[in-house]
Amino acid sequence: MRPNILFIITDQHRADHTGFGGNDVLRTPHFDAIAARGTVFDRAFVSNPICSPNRATIHTGRMPSAHGTRVNGISLDWQVETFVRRLRTSGYRTTHIGKSHLQTMGVPGQMNPLRLPEPGEGEARQETDRSWDGLEHGRRFQEPGRATFPDDFYGYENVDMVTRHGDMCSGHYLQWLREQTDDAEALRGGANALSHFDGWHEVYQTAVPVELYPTSYITDQTVAEIEAAARDDRPFFIHCSYPDPHHPFTPPGDFAERYSPDEIPLPETFDDSHGRSMPHVQTMIKRRGTPGMAVHGWSPNEDQYRHAAVAEYGMIELIDQGVGELMQTLERTGVADETIVVFTSDHGDMFGDHGLMLKHALHYEGCTRVPFVIAHPDRAGVRTRQLASSIDLAPTILELAGVPAYHGLQGVSLVPTLGEPTVSVRESVLIEEDEPEDWVGAGHALRMRTLVTARGRITTYRGHDHGELFDHEADPLEVDNLWGRAHARELQSEMLWALHQSMLDAAIETPRATHQA
Repeated sequence: MRPNILFIITDQHRADHTGFGGNDVLRTPHFDAIAARGTVFDRAFVSNPICSPNRATIHTGRMPSAHGTRVNGISLDWQVETFVRRLRTSGYRTTHIGKSHLQTMGVPGQMNPLRLPEPGEGEARQETDRSWDGLEHGRRFQEPGRATFPDDFYGYENVDMVTRHGDMCSGHYLQWLREQTDDAEALRGGANALSHFDGWHEVYQTAVPVELYPTSYITDQTVAEIEAAARDDRPFFIHCSYPDPHHPFTPPGDFAERYSPDEIPLPETFDDSHGRSMPHVQTMIKRRGTPGMAVHGWSPNEDQYRHAAVAEYGMIELIDQGVGELMQTLERTGVADETIVVFTSDHGDMFGDHGLMLKHALHYEGCTRVPFVIAHPDRAGVRTRQLASSIDLAPTILELAGVPAYHGLQGVSLVPTLGEPTVSVRESVLIEEDEPEDWVGAGHALRMRTLVTARGRITTYRGHDHGELFDHEADPLEVDNLWGRAHARELQSEMLWALHQSMLDAAIETPRATHQA
Protein backbone atom coordinates (compact mmCIF):
# COMPACT_ATOMS: atom_id res chain seq x y z
CA MET A 1 0.00 0.00 0.00
CA ARG A 2 1.36 3.42 -0.96
CA PRO A 3 1.63 5.82 2.00
CA ASN A 4 -0.23 9.06 2.47
CA ILE A 5 2.00 12.09 3.03
CA LEU A 6 1.19 15.13 5.16
CA PHE A 7 3.80 17.82 4.51
CA ILE A 8 3.77 20.62 7.11
CA ILE A 9 5.89 23.69 6.44
CA THR A 10 6.24 26.96 8.33
CA ASP A 11 7.77 30.24 7.18
CA GLN A 12 10.99 31.80 8.50
CA HIS A 13 11.19 29.35 11.38
CA ARG A 14 14.53 28.62 13.04
CA ALA A 15 15.51 25.07 13.93
CA ASP A 16 15.84 25.92 17.62
CA HIS A 17 12.49 27.68 17.87
CA THR A 18 10.88 24.37 18.76
CA GLY A 19 10.99 22.34 21.93
CA PHE A 20 12.65 19.38 20.22
CA GLY A 21 15.15 21.82 18.70
CA GLY A 22 16.48 22.68 22.15
CA ASN A 23 14.35 25.65 23.19
CA ASP A 24 13.64 25.45 26.93
CA VAL A 25 11.07 28.29 26.97
CA LEU A 26 8.90 27.72 23.89
CA ARG A 27 6.15 25.10 24.26
CA THR A 28 5.63 22.92 21.16
CA PRO A 29 4.32 19.58 22.48
CA HIS A 30 2.78 18.49 19.17
CA PHE A 31 5.85 19.21 17.07
CA ASP A 32 7.86 17.44 19.76
CA ALA A 33 5.59 14.38 19.54
CA ILE A 34 6.17 14.15 15.76
CA ALA A 35 9.90 14.49 16.36
CA ALA A 36 9.84 11.75 19.01
CA ARG A 37 8.53 9.20 16.54
CA GLY A 38 10.36 10.50 13.47
CA THR A 39 13.88 10.97 12.18
CA VAL A 40 15.09 14.40 13.29
CA PHE A 41 17.82 15.87 11.09
CA ASP A 42 19.68 18.21 13.44
CA ARG A 43 22.00 19.33 10.63
CA ALA A 44 19.46 20.14 7.94
CA PHE A 45 20.04 23.25 5.85
CA VAL A 46 18.21 25.12 3.12
CA SER A 47 19.41 25.46 -0.46
CA ASN A 48 18.59 29.16 -0.30
CA PRO A 49 17.58 31.13 2.82
CA ILE A 50 14.86 33.11 1.01
CA CYS A 51 11.18 32.16 0.57
CA SER A 52 10.46 31.64 -3.13
CA PRO A 53 13.84 30.20 -4.20
CA ASN A 54 13.83 27.54 -1.50
CA ARG A 55 10.15 26.67 -1.84
CA ALA A 56 10.75 26.17 -5.56
CA THR A 57 13.77 24.00 -4.71
CA ILE A 58 11.66 21.86 -2.37
CA HIS A 59 9.12 21.28 -5.14
CA THR A 60 11.59 20.65 -7.98
CA GLY A 61 14.57 19.06 -6.23
CA ARG A 62 16.79 21.54 -8.10
CA MET A 63 18.98 24.46 -7.03
CA PRO A 64 17.61 27.99 -7.60
CA SER A 65 20.27 28.60 -10.26
CA ALA A 66 18.87 25.56 -12.10
CA HIS A 67 15.10 26.05 -11.76
CA GLY A 68 15.40 29.82 -12.28
CA THR A 69 13.52 31.19 -9.27
CA ARG A 70 16.69 32.81 -7.97
CA VAL A 71 15.03 35.62 -6.03
CA ASN A 72 11.62 36.55 -4.65
CA GLY A 73 9.72 38.08 -7.55
CA ILE A 74 10.51 35.41 -10.16
CA SER A 75 7.67 32.92 -10.50
CA LEU A 76 8.61 29.28 -10.89
CA ASP A 77 8.50 28.17 -14.54
CA TRP A 78 4.98 26.93 -15.22
CA GLN A 79 6.17 23.87 -17.13
CA VAL A 80 8.88 22.75 -14.70
CA GLU A 81 8.66 19.22 -13.34
CA THR A 82 7.80 18.89 -9.65
CA PHE A 83 7.63 15.88 -7.37
CA VAL A 84 3.98 16.81 -6.70
CA ARG A 85 3.13 16.46 -10.37
CA ARG A 86 4.83 13.06 -10.42
CA LEU A 87 2.80 11.99 -7.40
CA ARG A 88 -0.41 13.11 -9.08
CA THR A 89 0.28 11.34 -12.37
CA SER A 90 1.03 8.22 -10.30
CA GLY A 91 -2.41 8.29 -8.73
CA TYR A 92 -2.08 10.56 -5.69
CA ARG A 93 -4.69 13.07 -4.57
CA THR A 94 -2.65 16.29 -4.31
CA THR A 95 -3.74 19.33 -2.29
CA HIS A 96 -2.11 22.61 -1.38
CA ILE A 97 -3.41 24.61 1.60
CA GLY A 98 -1.82 27.85 2.80
CA LYS A 99 1.20 29.77 1.57
CA SER A 100 2.70 28.71 -1.73
CA HIS A 101 4.97 31.57 -2.86
CA LEU A 102 5.93 29.57 -5.95
CA GLN A 103 4.86 32.70 -7.79
CA THR A 104 5.34 36.36 -7.06
CA MET A 105 2.58 37.68 -4.81
CA GLY A 106 2.54 40.99 -6.66
CA VAL A 107 3.62 43.13 -3.71
CA PRO A 108 3.81 46.76 -4.94
CA GLY A 109 7.21 48.41 -5.18
CA GLN A 110 9.56 49.76 -7.82
CA MET A 111 12.35 47.45 -8.94
CA ASN A 112 15.87 48.53 -8.08
CA PRO A 113 17.81 49.50 -11.25
CA LEU A 114 20.41 46.86 -10.39
CA ARG A 115 17.88 44.08 -10.39
CA LEU A 116 16.90 42.83 -13.81
CA PRO A 117 17.29 43.81 -17.47
CA GLU A 118 14.46 45.19 -19.51
CA PRO A 119 12.27 42.47 -21.05
CA GLY A 120 14.10 40.86 -23.94
CA GLU A 121 17.45 42.47 -23.17
CA GLY A 122 20.14 39.80 -23.42
CA GLU A 123 17.71 36.98 -22.70
CA ALA A 124 17.83 33.68 -24.54
CA ARG A 125 14.10 33.48 -25.19
CA GLN A 126 10.88 35.27 -24.47
CA GLU A 127 7.52 33.70 -23.73
CA THR A 128 4.62 35.27 -25.55
CA ASP A 129 1.99 33.82 -23.23
CA ARG A 130 2.48 34.53 -19.52
CA SER A 131 -1.14 34.23 -18.49
CA TRP A 132 -0.08 31.65 -15.91
CA ASP A 133 2.16 34.14 -14.06
CA GLY A 134 0.01 36.01 -11.58
CA LEU A 135 -2.13 33.35 -9.94
CA GLU A 136 -0.94 34.48 -6.49
CA HIS A 137 -1.29 38.22 -7.15
CA GLY A 138 -3.27 39.98 -4.44
CA ARG A 139 -5.58 41.70 -6.90
CA ARG A 140 -7.16 38.33 -7.79
CA PHE A 141 -8.52 38.02 -4.25
CA GLN A 142 -10.07 41.47 -3.94
CA GLU A 143 -13.23 40.48 -5.80
CA PRO A 144 -16.22 38.73 -4.19
CA GLY A 145 -16.48 34.99 -4.63
CA ARG A 146 -13.62 32.56 -4.78
CA ALA A 147 -10.63 33.01 -7.09
CA THR A 148 -10.14 29.96 -9.29
CA PHE A 149 -6.96 28.04 -10.04
CA PRO A 150 -6.03 25.80 -12.98
CA ASP A 151 -6.61 22.08 -12.72
CA ASP A 152 -2.83 21.58 -12.39
CA PHE A 153 -1.03 24.15 -10.20
CA TYR A 154 2.54 22.76 -10.27
CA GLY A 155 1.00 19.34 -9.71
CA TYR A 156 -1.72 20.30 -7.21
CA GLU A 157 -5.27 19.48 -8.24
CA ASN A 158 -6.78 21.26 -5.21
CA VAL A 159 -5.58 24.70 -4.11
CA ASP A 160 -6.57 26.80 -1.10
CA MET A 161 -4.25 29.79 -1.33
CA VAL A 162 -3.00 32.06 1.45
CA THR A 163 -0.55 34.80 0.52
CA ARG A 164 1.50 37.36 2.48
CA HIS A 165 2.12 37.19 6.26
CA GLY A 166 0.85 37.77 9.79
CA ASP A 167 -2.63 39.24 10.10
CA MET A 168 -2.30 40.82 6.63
CA CYS A 169 -2.64 37.54 4.75
CA SER A 170 -4.58 37.55 1.51
CA GLY A 171 -5.65 34.84 -0.93
CA HIS A 172 -8.65 32.61 -0.43
CA TYR A 173 -8.26 33.30 3.28
CA LEU A 174 -9.07 37.00 2.79
CA GLN A 175 -12.12 36.15 0.67
CA TRP A 176 -13.27 33.78 3.42
CA LEU A 177 -12.59 36.35 6.17
CA ARG A 178 -14.78 38.92 4.43
CA GLU A 179 -17.58 36.35 4.39
CA GLN A 180 -17.25 35.82 8.14
CA THR A 181 -17.34 39.49 9.19
CA ASP A 182 -18.25 42.89 7.80
CA ASP A 183 -15.30 44.39 9.69
CA ALA A 184 -12.40 42.49 8.11
CA GLU A 185 -10.39 45.61 7.25
CA ALA A 186 -11.07 47.10 10.69
CA LEU A 187 -9.42 44.07 12.31
CA ARG A 188 -6.24 43.76 10.28
CA GLY A 189 -2.93 45.56 10.44
CA GLY A 190 -0.95 47.58 12.93
CA ALA A 191 -3.34 50.54 12.81
CA ASN A 192 -6.10 48.35 14.29
CA ALA A 193 -3.92 46.39 16.72
CA LEU A 194 -5.04 45.78 20.30
CA SER A 195 -1.55 46.61 21.53
CA HIS A 196 1.79 47.67 20.05
CA PHE A 197 5.42 47.32 20.99
CA ASP A 198 6.78 50.81 20.45
CA GLY A 199 10.31 49.57 19.75
CA TRP A 200 9.43 47.95 16.40
CA HIS A 201 6.33 48.46 14.28
CA GLU A 202 6.43 44.79 13.16
CA VAL A 203 5.42 43.58 16.66
CA TYR A 204 1.79 43.92 17.73
CA GLN A 205 -1.24 42.01 19.04
CA THR A 206 -3.69 41.73 16.17
CA ALA A 207 -7.37 42.50 16.60
CA VAL A 208 -8.20 39.46 14.44
CA PRO A 209 -9.72 36.84 16.79
CA VAL A 210 -7.95 33.50 17.14
CA GLU A 211 -10.68 31.63 15.28
CA LEU A 212 -10.39 34.02 12.29
CA TYR A 213 -6.60 34.24 12.21
CA PRO A 214 -4.82 32.76 9.12
CA THR A 215 -3.19 29.94 11.12
CA SER A 216 -6.60 28.77 12.37
CA TYR A 217 -8.03 28.97 8.86
CA ILE A 218 -5.24 26.81 7.45
CA THR A 219 -5.62 24.28 10.26
CA ASP A 220 -9.40 24.05 9.71
CA GLN A 221 -9.04 23.67 5.95
CA THR A 222 -6.40 20.97 6.37
CA VAL A 223 -8.56 19.08 8.86
CA ALA A 224 -11.40 19.14 6.32
CA GLU A 225 -9.07 17.96 3.54
CA ILE A 226 -7.73 15.06 5.62
CA GLU A 227 -11.33 13.99 6.30
CA ALA A 228 -12.19 14.18 2.59
CA ALA A 229 -8.97 12.47 1.48
CA ALA A 230 -9.50 9.64 3.97
CA ARG A 231 -12.73 8.81 2.09
CA ASP A 232 -10.93 8.79 -1.27
CA ASP A 233 -9.58 5.53 -2.68
CA ARG A 234 -6.36 7.31 -3.71
CA PRO A 235 -3.39 7.95 -1.40
CA PHE A 236 -3.03 11.64 -0.58
CA PHE A 237 -0.33 14.29 -0.52
CA ILE A 238 -1.36 17.34 1.49
CA HIS A 239 0.88 20.41 1.58
CA CYS A 240 -0.09 22.34 4.74
CA SER A 241 1.81 25.62 4.64
CA TYR A 242 1.60 28.15 7.49
CA PRO A 243 2.74 31.75 6.69
CA ASP A 244 3.73 32.26 10.35
CA PRO A 245 6.02 32.83 12.20
CA HIS A 246 7.39 35.17 9.51
CA HIS A 247 7.21 38.84 10.51
CA PRO A 248 5.16 40.91 11.12
CA PHE A 249 4.83 39.23 14.50
CA THR A 250 1.08 39.49 15.10
CA PRO A 251 -0.17 36.84 17.56
CA PRO A 252 -3.94 36.87 18.16
CA GLY A 253 -5.82 36.72 21.46
CA ASP A 254 -4.06 35.31 24.49
CA PHE A 255 -1.30 33.89 22.29
CA ALA A 256 0.17 37.37 22.51
CA GLU A 257 0.49 36.94 26.28
CA ARG A 258 1.71 33.35 26.62
CA TYR A 259 5.28 34.48 27.32
CA SER A 260 7.03 37.33 29.11
CA PRO A 261 10.08 39.29 27.89
CA ASP A 262 11.72 38.53 31.25
CA GLU A 263 11.83 34.79 30.54
CA ILE A 264 13.50 35.14 27.12
CA PRO A 265 17.28 34.59 27.42
CA LEU A 266 19.68 36.36 25.10
CA PRO A 267 21.44 34.17 22.51
CA GLU A 268 25.04 33.28 23.42
CA THR A 269 26.33 35.29 20.47
CA PHE A 270 24.10 38.35 20.95
CA ASP A 271 27.10 40.56 21.76
CA ASP A 272 29.32 39.30 18.93
CA SER A 273 31.77 42.15 18.15
CA HIS A 274 32.00 41.23 14.44
CA GLY A 275 35.58 42.46 14.26
CA ARG A 276 36.27 40.36 11.14
CA SER A 277 32.76 40.19 9.71
CA MET A 278 31.63 41.39 6.31
CA PRO A 279 31.18 45.18 6.02
CA HIS A 280 27.41 45.00 5.67
CA VAL A 281 27.18 43.08 8.95
CA GLN A 282 29.42 45.58 10.72
CA THR A 283 27.18 48.38 9.45
CA MET A 284 24.11 46.70 10.96
CA ILE A 285 25.84 46.38 14.33
CA LYS A 286 26.80 50.07 14.32
CA ARG A 287 23.12 50.92 13.85
CA ARG A 288 21.91 48.64 16.66
CA GLY A 289 18.38 49.42 17.74
CA THR A 290 17.33 50.92 14.39
CA PRO A 291 14.97 48.58 12.50
CA GLY A 292 15.68 48.03 8.83
CA MET A 293 13.30 48.55 5.96
CA ALA A 294 10.78 45.82 5.09
CA VAL A 295 12.54 42.44 5.12
CA HIS A 296 16.08 43.78 5.43
CA GLY A 297 18.30 42.44 8.20
CA TRP A 298 19.20 44.71 11.13
CA SER A 299 20.56 44.64 14.68
CA PRO A 300 18.05 44.76 17.57
CA ASN A 301 18.71 45.86 21.13
CA GLU A 302 17.82 43.53 24.00
CA ASP A 303 14.33 44.95 24.47
CA GLN A 304 13.48 44.69 20.79
CA TYR A 305 14.74 41.14 20.59
CA ARG A 306 12.82 39.96 23.67
CA HIS A 307 9.50 41.53 22.64
CA ALA A 308 9.80 40.11 19.12
CA ALA A 309 10.51 36.67 20.62
CA VAL A 310 7.43 36.87 22.87
CA ALA A 311 5.23 37.61 19.84
CA GLU A 312 6.89 35.00 17.63
CA TYR A 313 6.67 32.32 20.32
CA GLY A 314 2.94 32.98 20.58
CA MET A 315 2.56 32.55 16.83
CA ILE A 316 4.50 29.28 16.93
CA GLU A 317 2.43 27.95 19.83
CA LEU A 318 -0.76 28.57 17.84
CA ILE A 319 0.72 26.65 14.89
CA ASP A 320 1.68 23.83 17.23
CA GLN A 321 -1.87 23.70 18.58
CA GLY A 322 -3.11 23.41 15.00
CA VAL A 323 -0.65 20.62 14.24
CA GLY A 324 -2.08 18.76 17.22
CA GLU A 325 -5.51 18.99 15.59
CA LEU A 326 -4.08 17.60 12.34
CA MET A 327 -2.55 14.64 14.17
CA GLN A 328 -5.83 13.97 15.96
CA THR A 329 -7.64 14.04 12.62
CA LEU A 330 -5.26 11.46 11.15
CA GLU A 331 -6.05 9.21 14.12
CA ARG A 332 -9.79 9.85 14.06
CA THR A 333 -10.07 9.09 10.34
CA GLY A 334 -8.06 5.88 10.72
CA VAL A 335 -5.18 6.85 8.40
CA ALA A 336 -2.45 7.69 10.92
CA ASP A 337 -0.69 4.34 10.48
CA GLU A 338 -0.67 4.86 6.70
CA THR A 339 0.62 8.44 6.73
CA ILE A 340 4.16 9.83 6.63
CA VAL A 341 4.43 13.25 8.28
CA VAL A 342 7.10 15.70 7.12
CA PHE A 343 7.83 18.93 8.98
CA THR A 344 10.24 21.67 7.95
CA SER A 345 10.48 25.40 7.18
CA ASP A 346 11.49 27.33 4.09
CA HIS A 347 14.31 29.13 5.95
CA GLY A 348 15.21 30.57 9.33
CA ASP A 349 15.75 33.98 10.92
CA MET A 350 18.79 35.38 12.71
CA PHE A 351 16.54 36.25 15.67
CA GLY A 352 19.22 37.70 17.91
CA ASP A 353 22.08 35.38 16.96
CA HIS A 354 25.23 37.46 16.50
CA GLY A 355 23.15 40.50 17.42
CA LEU A 356 21.17 40.34 14.16
CA MET A 357 17.54 40.03 13.07
CA LEU A 358 15.69 38.68 10.01
CA LYS A 359 17.62 37.58 6.89
CA HIS A 360 19.25 38.51 3.54
CA ALA A 361 23.00 38.13 2.92
CA LEU A 362 23.32 36.33 6.27
CA HIS A 363 24.36 32.67 6.09
CA TYR A 364 24.72 32.01 9.78
CA GLU A 365 22.85 28.91 10.94
CA GLY A 366 19.98 31.00 12.30
CA CYS A 367 18.98 31.64 8.69
CA THR A 368 20.17 28.49 6.97
CA ARG A 369 19.38 25.66 9.41
CA VAL A 370 15.74 24.63 9.74
CA PRO A 371 13.57 22.13 11.64
CA PHE A 372 13.49 18.94 9.58
CA VAL A 373 11.59 15.81 10.61
CA ILE A 374 10.37 12.83 8.61
CA ALA A 375 8.06 10.62 10.68
CA HIS A 376 7.47 7.26 9.00
CA PRO A 377 5.04 4.85 10.71
CA ASP A 378 7.43 1.93 10.12
CA ARG A 379 10.73 3.59 11.10
CA ALA A 380 12.09 4.11 14.61
CA GLY A 381 12.31 7.59 16.07
CA VAL A 382 15.94 8.76 16.03
CA ARG A 383 18.05 11.91 15.84
CA THR A 384 20.88 12.25 13.38
CA ARG A 385 23.65 14.77 12.80
CA GLN A 386 24.11 13.63 9.22
CA LEU A 387 23.82 16.48 6.74
CA ALA A 388 20.56 17.03 4.88
CA SER A 389 19.22 19.72 2.57
CA SER A 390 15.81 20.99 1.53
CA ILE A 391 16.74 19.93 -2.01
CA ASP A 392 16.63 16.32 -0.77
CA LEU A 393 12.91 16.36 0.01
CA ALA A 394 11.74 15.78 -3.57
CA PRO A 395 13.75 12.58 -4.19
CA THR A 396 13.02 11.38 -0.65
CA ILE A 397 9.25 11.74 -1.00
CA LEU A 398 9.26 10.14 -4.44
CA GLU A 399 11.13 7.11 -3.11
CA LEU A 400 8.85 6.83 -0.10
CA ALA A 401 5.84 6.92 -2.43
CA GLY A 402 7.35 4.34 -4.77
CA VAL A 403 7.37 6.83 -7.67
CA PRO A 404 10.38 6.88 -10.04
CA ALA A 405 12.68 9.90 -9.94
CA TYR A 406 12.87 12.21 -12.96
CA HIS A 407 15.77 13.68 -14.92
CA GLY A 408 17.22 16.83 -13.39
CA LEU A 409 16.83 16.03 -9.70
CA GLN A 410 19.88 17.40 -7.89
CA GLY A 411 19.04 16.30 -4.37
CA VAL A 412 19.65 12.88 -2.87
CA SER A 413 17.16 10.60 -1.17
CA LEU A 414 17.34 10.57 2.62
CA VAL A 415 15.47 7.27 2.88
CA PRO A 416 18.63 5.30 3.90
CA THR A 417 19.01 7.60 6.93
CA LEU A 418 15.43 7.23 8.19
CA GLY A 419 15.66 5.32 11.44
CA GLU A 420 19.40 4.83 10.84
CA PRO A 421 21.21 7.83 12.39
CA THR A 422 24.74 6.78 11.41
CA VAL A 423 23.99 6.45 7.68
CA SER A 424 25.16 9.43 5.62
CA VAL A 425 24.05 10.23 2.06
CA ARG A 426 25.90 13.53 1.52
CA GLU A 427 29.21 15.12 2.53
CA SER A 428 28.20 18.77 2.15
CA VAL A 429 25.33 21.18 1.53
CA LEU A 430 25.51 23.94 -1.08
CA ILE A 431 23.60 27.14 -0.32
CA GLU A 432 22.94 29.82 -2.92
CA GLU A 433 21.66 33.35 -2.54
CA ASP A 434 21.19 35.91 -5.28
CA GLU A 435 19.58 39.24 -4.47
CA PRO A 436 18.47 42.09 -6.73
CA GLU A 437 20.26 44.61 -4.48
CA ASP A 438 23.89 45.42 -3.73
CA TRP A 439 24.14 44.27 -0.12
CA VAL A 440 27.94 44.24 0.20
CA GLY A 441 29.05 47.30 -1.75
CA ALA A 442 30.37 45.36 -4.76
CA GLY A 443 28.71 47.64 -7.30
CA HIS A 444 26.29 45.03 -8.55
CA ALA A 445 23.48 42.80 -7.33
CA LEU A 446 24.45 40.36 -4.59
CA ARG A 447 25.56 36.84 -5.41
CA MET A 448 26.92 34.63 -2.63
CA ARG A 449 27.62 30.93 -2.27
CA THR A 450 28.06 28.85 0.88
CA LEU A 451 29.20 25.31 1.56
CA VAL A 452 28.54 23.54 4.85
CA THR A 453 30.45 20.36 5.70
CA ALA A 454 30.94 18.34 8.86
CA ARG A 455 34.07 20.43 9.44
CA GLY A 456 32.80 23.94 8.91
CA ARG A 457 31.27 26.63 6.72
CA ILE A 458 32.69 28.82 3.95
CA THR A 459 30.90 31.71 2.21
CA THR A 460 32.11 33.69 -0.80
CA TYR A 461 30.72 36.90 -2.30
CA ARG A 462 30.86 37.87 -5.95
CA GLY A 463 33.10 40.89 -6.45
CA HIS A 464 34.46 40.87 -2.89
CA ASP A 465 37.85 39.61 -1.74
CA HIS A 466 36.64 39.05 1.82
CA GLY A 467 34.48 36.12 2.89
CA GLU A 468 33.59 33.89 5.83
CA LEU A 469 35.29 30.73 7.06
CA PHE A 470 34.36 28.97 10.29
CA ASP A 471 35.80 25.83 11.82
CA HIS A 472 32.84 24.15 13.50
CA GLU A 473 35.04 21.76 15.44
CA ALA A 474 36.73 24.63 17.29
CA ASP A 475 34.07 27.29 16.86
CA PRO A 476 30.54 25.82 16.58
CA LEU A 477 28.91 29.22 17.26
CA GLU A 478 30.72 30.90 14.34
CA VAL A 479 32.24 33.86 16.16
CA ASP A 480 35.83 33.60 14.85
CA ASN A 481 36.03 34.29 11.11
CA LEU A 482 39.17 32.56 9.84
CA TRP A 483 39.04 33.96 6.31
CA GLY A 484 42.52 35.06 5.27
CA ARG A 485 44.20 33.90 8.49
CA ALA A 486 47.64 32.34 7.95
CA HIS A 487 46.98 29.39 10.23
CA ALA A 488 43.73 28.59 8.38
CA ARG A 489 45.14 28.60 4.83
CA GLU A 490 44.91 24.84 4.47
CA LEU A 491 41.30 24.73 5.70
CA GLN A 492 40.33 27.65 3.46
CA SER A 493 41.91 25.98 0.45
CA GLU A 494 40.14 22.69 1.15
CA MET A 495 36.78 24.37 1.66
CA LEU A 496 37.12 26.55 -1.45
CA TRP A 497 37.91 23.48 -3.55
CA ALA A 498 34.92 21.62 -2.12
CA LEU A 499 32.69 24.64 -2.81
CA HIS A 500 34.01 24.80 -6.37
CA GLN A 501 33.22 21.14 -6.95
CA SER A 502 29.73 21.52 -5.47
CA MET A 503 28.99 24.43 -7.77
CA LEU A 504 30.12 22.36 -10.75
CA ASP A 505 27.81 19.56 -9.64
CA ALA A 506 24.92 22.04 -9.44
CA ALA A 507 25.43 23.36 -12.98
CA ILE A 508 22.32 22.81 -15.09
CA GLU A 509 22.31 20.04 -17.67
CA THR A 510 19.41 21.24 -19.79
CA PRO A 511 18.57 21.53 -22.54
CA ARG A 512 20.08 18.15 -23.33
CA ALA A 513 21.91 17.54 -26.59
CA THR A 514 20.03 15.47 -29.15
CA HIS A 515 23.01 14.65 -31.39
CA GLN A 516 26.79 14.67 -31.27
CA ALA A 517 26.90 17.42 -33.89
